[in-house]
Amino acid sequence: MMKKTLFVNGRIHTLDAQKPMVAAIAAQGGRIVAAGEDHEVISLKGAADEVIDLEGRTALPGFTDSHVHFLSLSERFEEVDLEGAASLEEALRRVAKGAAAASPGGWVTGGGWNKNLWGGFPTRGDLDRVAADRAVAMSSKDGHALWVNSKALAVAGVTRATEDPPNGAIQRAGDGEPTGILFEFAQGLVYRHVPPRTAADYARLLARGIREAHALGLVGVHCPEGTEAFRAFQDVRAAGALDFRVFMMGPAEALPAAIPLGLRTGFGDEFLRVGAVKAFADGALGPQTADMLDDYEDRPGYRGIATTTPETVKELVATATRSDFSMAIHAIGDRANRIVLDAYEAVVEESRARGLRHRIEHAQLLHPDDLPRFARLGVIASVQPIHATSDRYIADKYWGARARLAYPFRSLLASGARLCFGSDGPVESIDPLKGIYAAVTRKRADEPDSRPWYPEERLTVDEAVRGYTEWAAYASREERSRGTLSPGKLADLIVLSRDIFNEPPEVIPETRVLMTVVGGKVVHRAG
Repeated sequence: MMKKTLFVNGRIHTLDAQKPMVAAIAAQGGRIVAAGEDHEVISLKGAADEVIDLEGRTALPGFTDSHVHFLSLSERFEEVDLEGAASLEEALRRVAKGAAAASPGGWVTGGGWNKNLWGGFPTRGDLDRVAADRAVAMSSKDGHALWVNSKALAVAGVTRATEDPPNGAIQRAGDGEPTGILFEFAQGLVYRHVPPRTAADYARLLARGIREAHALGLVGVHCPEGTEAFRAFQDVRAAGALDFRVFMMGPAEALPAAIPLGLRTGFGDEFLRVGAVKAFADGALGPQTADMLDDYEDRPGYRGIATTTPETVKELVATATRSDFSMAIHAIGDRANRIVLDAYEAVVEESRARGLRHRIEHAQLLHPDDLPRFARLGVIASVQPIHATSDRYIADKYWGARARLAYPFRSLLASGARLCFGSDGPVESIDPLKGIYAAVTRKRADEPDSRPWYPEERLTVDEAVRGYTEWAAYASREERSRGTLSPGKLADLIVLSRDIFNEPPEVIPETRVLMTVVGGKVVHRAG
């Protein structure tokens, strides 16, 4: 007999146009079987195994983060976390502490450093001061640069004679010696020497990461990571412990192996599904590796790094489309976005015929001519609202007036484009309420009195919430089973401490998730 749970006495925003506000929901067998007023739900569905009183609180569909490196985020629990380190010295103190706690002879890994807070890039010599006897590798905040010490370079065999790999660069001093900073694909020169974790390690880390995500109201993610992450999620699923919905966006390098197996986007079950194929067109804004149509404001003659050639992008998109895989391509700079849109345009008719929903991940800076192409081609803009406020100052510095069409959420919506929202965690916080605040105010939570950054691009609370719910479900082609609290759909909902729909935006950062429900089961309840 399937357990029946009633959630009553709430202000439940269903996001369903047929019945946008209800007081009660009945869940059975993991799905919503009724939604309406308290007396309607109780009388229609008879006795319940459990009745949960929402005490007049606001409830809504559970959040989905449409772009989070979830295994990397979970690994950060056991690594050196440099997020928010305001100075190089503070970062080095954290590295020294991590090195002291690490096993003898083991690597010291971590990340989250932001050179824009320090006035420039750090060097291997800085790390050598606090951990010269063991290899150290620290990923940048955006993941597009790696800071290593001399020991790590020696283990990897990287010297002044080492050539830059394709689509990557080794930062060098005037004498040609590596400084300790590796950009884009050059990071692999070191990463391939870092000892891998065990399956048990990954399962333990994912379990903790999922608990943390539930506490923030997340019921699922779109995860652009490698085969080790997919295998780890499969291990947790096989153990019956995956109370989290994962749309796995595997790397383009795995596509040649996936095609002969007959895999395609959408294969799987309600907890773990094969998603889009993830690829990269360029770097990132922070290290100035985003691929631009024109020069960076502070670097005449420099336009970033194209990590994949236009020809390769087109070939990859065509191959994936023929094999029933949607694509999700990272593009930051305006040139990178144009290259990806060109590739999607070349297969637009076949993509529509196959029901594929291609995406651009980040879509941070668009040329005015390219903005309307998203709607025309049916390309989803998978964006991260918190990036807009986090990056506002460096975007102005590096892109100047072009930043008017950076993170252009309102303009994209007005053009008819589809959006979905994420965090890019661990680059930024995975807290969806922080993303909603950023989308609605275009301000940082720690700068509430600042001027909104390009306020004409702000969204309503309803739109921002849909970016993490209904629109996220559309992006993964799950709108028939998720995204709204409608009868027949999965019973994934959250309960908030404040009514963010009817209170000033200033309350959003203060709002807590009191309860998270996945498939009718309470997986988080605030203490």
